[in-house]
Amino acid sequence: QVQLVEFGGGSVQTGGSLRLSCAGSGRTLGSYAMGWFRQAPGKEREFVAVISSSGGYTLYRDSVKGRFTISGDKAKNTVYLQMNSLKLKDTAVYYCAAGMYFVTDKGRFDYWGQGTQVTVSS
Repeated sequence: QVQLVEFGGGSVQTGGSLRLSCAGSGRTLGSYAMGWFRQAPGKEREFVAVISSSGGYTLYRDSVKGRFTISGDKAKNTVYLQMNSLKLKDTAVYYCAAGMYFVTDKGRFDYWGQGTQVTVSS
């Protein structure tokens, strides 16, 4: 079992930055592929970024490429999502998730955090 807790959400103006953290407990996150997903009001939860268990591979949704960076710190058992140049459309609840496979399909992730709100305003 893995327990995940997200930190770092908040309110920021367009063009600003936030760094989300996802702290794991129960098992080492290095055993899992780790993903970030987001869900805006009235919309389905969507893939944002994923990092492989080795940390050597990453994938991003097209709309965040060049702005968001996913990374991990095995010593801290934490995964991060650095978000720069934030846009209004980035407003959502952000969730981290752990799974056995390096995929973008939210259905393939087994463990989820409770989510953290990110609000971008003009």
